[in-house]
Amino acid sequence: MSKDKIVIKGAREHNLKDVDLDIPRDKLVVLTGVSGSGKSSLAFDTLYAEGQRRYVESLSAYARQFLGQMEKPKVDYIGGLSPAIAIEQKSASKNPRSTVGTVTEIYDYLRLLYARVGKPHCHQCGKEVGAQSAEQMVDHIINLAAGTRFMILAPLVTQRKGEYKEIFAEARTEGFSRVRVDGEIFDLSQEIKLNKKVKHTIEVIVDRLIMPQKTALTSRQLSQKDIQTDSGHAIAVGKAESGAVNEWDAFVTRLTDSIEQALRLSDGMVLISVQPTPGQTDEIDPSSPPAHEPEEWLMSEQNTCVDCGISFPELSPQMFSFNAPQGACPRCSGLGTQLEIDPQLLVPNPALTLNEGAIPYWGELRKKQDSWTYRCLLSIGEHYGFDLNTPWEQLSQKAHDIIIYGSGRERIRFSWNDQNTGSKGEFMRSWEGLAKEIKRRFHQTGSDYTREFYSSFMSEQPCPDCDGARLRPESLAVTVGGRSIREVCAYNVFESHDWALRLSGEQSTPPIEMAVNGNGIYSATNISQAIATPLTPTQLEIASEVLKEIRERLGFLLNVGLHYLTLGRPAPTLSGGEAQRIRLASQIGSGLVGVMYILDEPSIGLHQRDNRKLLNTLIKLRDLGNTVIVVEHDLETMEAADWLIDFGPGAGVKGGAIVAAGTPAHVEQSTSLTGEYLSGRLEIATPTERRHGSGDRLELVGAQMNNLHEVTAHFPLGTFVCITGVSGSGKSSLIIETLYPALANRLNKAQLKPGPYQELHGLEHLDKVIDIDQQPIGRTPRSNPATYVKLFDLIRDLFSKTNEAKLRGYGPGRFSFNLKGGRCEECEGNGEKRIDMQFLADVWVQCDVCKGKRYNRETLQVKYKGKTIADVLEMDVQTALEFFSNMPRITRILQTLHDVGLDYIALGQAATTLSGGEAQRIKLSKELARVATGRTVYILDEPTTGLHFADVQRLLKVLHRLVDAGNTVIVIEHNLDVIKTADWIIDMGPEGGDGGGYVVATGTPEEVAQVNESHTGQFLRELLGQEKHAEITA
Repeated sequence: MSKDKIVIKGAREHNLKDVDLDIPRDKLVVLTGVSGSGKSSLAFDTLYAEGQRRYVESLSAYARQFLGQMEKPKVDYIGGLSPAIAIEQKSASKNPRSTVGTVTEIYDYLRLLYARVGKPHCHQCGKEVGAQSAEQMVDHIINLAAGTRFMILAPLVTQRKGEYKEIFAEARTEGFSRVRVDGEIFDLSQEIKLNKKVKHTIEVIVDRLIMPQKTALTSRQLSQKDIQTDSGHAIAVGKAESGAVNEWDAFVTRLTDSIEQALRLSDGMVLISVQPTPGQTDEIDPSSPPAHEPEEWLMSEQNTCVDCGISFPELSPQMFSFNAPQGACPRCSGLGTQLEIDPQLLVPNPALTLNEGAIPYWGELRKKQDSWTYRCLLSIGEHYGFDLNTPWEQLSQKAHDIIIYGSGRERIRFSWNDQNTGSKGEFMRSWEGLAKEIKRRFHQTGSDYTREFYSSFMSEQPCPDCDGARLRPESLAVTVGGRSIREVCAYNVFESHDWALRLSGEQSTPPIEMAVNGNGIYSATNISQAIATPLTPTQLEIASEVLKEIRERLGFLLNVGLHYLTLGRPAPTLSGGEAQRIRLASQIGSGLVGVMYILDEPSIGLHQRDNRKLLNTLIKLRDLGNTVIVVEHDLETMEAADWLIDFGPGAGVKGGAIVAAGTPAHVEQSTSLTGEYLSGRLEIATPTERRHGSGDRLELVGAQMNNLHEVTAHFPLGTFVCITGVSGSGKSSLIIETLYPALANRLNKAQLKPGPYQELHGLEHLDKVIDIDQQPIGRTPRSNPATYVKLFDLIRDLFSKTNEAKLRGYGPGRFSFNLKGGRCEECEGNGEKRIDMQFLADVWVQCDVCKGKRYNRETLQVKYKGKTIADVLEMDVQTALEFFSNMPRITRILQTLHDVGLDYIALGQAATTLSGGEAQRIKLSKELARVATGRTVYILDEPTTGLHFADVQRLLKVLHRLVDAGNTVIVIEHNLDVIKTADWIIDMGPEGGDGGGYVVATGTPEEVAQVNESHTGQFLRELLGQEKHAEITA
């Protein structure tokens, strides 16, 4: 076989139909096709799986016993296969200790940098501390001007009470003649009496010296050809100067001896006191470095703050690790956060009164007037002058504090009157407060369920000791280039890169001035707030290799469009696309050659503006000598490919074949679905008219979450609204983290914590809000599409009505894999068994009793139209539609799955195997099956994830169908084919991170296209100018 291609024969994994395929090596290869057509089956389940299997087989028998036997993919032959690395759409890490810096290993290099060239400071007074040898101290002192008088003192007592007679006697015994007490010099031959009730400072005067003329430098520098005179002129050292050199050496020897003697006396501390010279206003040469030093300065041979008396450990990389005890903040153990009571979760809807249930923990108090809580709150209200029928937002701040945090030491008169028993009475006591009560019960309870209930009123708050920085105060007080490791981790990637360049003294990217444009928002491209003092030549020699690694890794992140991320951002908060691009950047940094990389839609979450950077990264990876195989639907990525392979013609059983393969130009000429869209013969049409909606609008005022700058945005109700903007511009902060929680708390009575905002108007026009996100529909194989959309209940009921089931007395419960009786007890109805891999992620393997069927033998003997319940769960949606065609209730739900483009998924497919985009569309189909009110807000975050052009067109029909029913659909999206069909656009930006957080443009696509400051507008202008408009059919 040829060495320049990967040869595949007879691939049959999943729906692949005996595929034979040649893939060129060392090229950028794009696999495309409609959802479910077989792209991932070939890329991940065939190529990557076989590559991994062969790697495992190459290991020793000892290693293989821990990894187990990997099943061979269903393929006859694969030749020319390279070692495979898959970079999939998965979250970087669920571990709260993982950050962008740790995942990319940049933080490891930062720790090394700070340990080697960091300057420690006292975390109390802020002064620089550092260990100096006696020789370094001498070198520092000899920079004083000639003729300067100075004393060398040994500090023995600093601001402590006592008489200290023994110290004076000991100093006298050791031969010293003078001491300085509280700034006054005393002769030790006289008696010194101190007030023992007053704090004193005592220093022994070790020596008094006058700086001689610098006819020469230190003895170790005499080997140099030239020596600098006071005037700065160079002179040659010859025999004539030998006497002066000897005199200078004698002075340096005496100075060194005195310094060492002072260090011995005071446990490593020495005080230099510069004495004023008669007739001189400045005893220190203004041209010498110490001219800016104080008149007196302390030096230490240990890492000790001489003012505060605090010792600091030797700098090491562990000191900057929040996963090591040497560096982690003792209070939060390096997490940076603590679980604390959150007032916003205690009172999610401030418009309600206490009687109406403003505090869900207590519920509606008007229904609990016999409860002890109700009576207590009545007494508190009487004491502080408020009642339980006043909306929470109208109560005073003092009333809020008393109810939540308690009355402190103030006692309140509580009374009771039990009408059932006739008993009544009163007593005086303080009020504990709701926050303390919940926290106390949270720690006292032994029930996981109850603890989870209490934790619903808590949120992660920054640690009060480290303020979220994760490290000890000593670690945070170390600087490099004038910046602590905390400040560097708070920089975004662009600023961190700029900081690293400045440390090296290299030309950094010049910051671009921010200017207010006509829309009242800020316009900029790259803005860096990074400030760094260049390292000294010695420091640079030590740190050059470390800085090189840091700059390169940061450069890779810049190249994949992640300039807006901060190094300290927790990894669990990253989207799948961001996590994938981080791993991609790390792979480029590894410099591997001859590898087959397989990527799953790396363009997800990326604005069109940043797509070119990503493509350049993929091309660079290819040019290193690697084969890059990308599963992708992005038009620009397809056009940049060396080789394009189109799968189809349909999804599921209708797919699994190669319908076109070749260069993009070749595929464009084919009759495949992708070819039709690439050539423009098919397109997603732009509507000729935009909806104006109901005339009402939803308005969010003053949103300030993350990088939002008091954003005000309005959403026309009854329209299709697109939220656009470059990555990190604030789209999710505005919609997912602020608007949705605020709406859910008011409309759905949820208990969510929205980002800070000022006002929300237009709620009276809405009934509910639904966030159709990409979170999994379940976390175990028990969860599947059929159960999630409530289809399986109907199917179980249908099987229970068969003659065989009636004869055996089987009800619907018999066909549930969650209940004992009908399920396989070996795997408890999962069809798979979980293997605990100790330090690795758990693995699910097929149950060897039921062979993945989930049910026992007796249950599988019941059939409907010749199919068992397990057979039905293995059907895809398209097959099930035909199979249940005479069952309207079942087909109505199946039709919604078909409408959102999920024909190919199996009804019983495990939730753990579904992508985020598939999970989102399953949730959307569930909403389509409901009876709509026409007053609902639907929120979707990038619903086109994983969708082909044809799938996008189908999805748009569904979304527009929801809008035509009177609902409002708000979509966060980068796909221009979706954006151009919107009725209203809110474009965020202008940049990501600190350069974003503003509303750049609002209006119809045509109006946004005219805004020069909008990156989205620029692409829309080009797109709309090329197309002819056509109506959308709902």
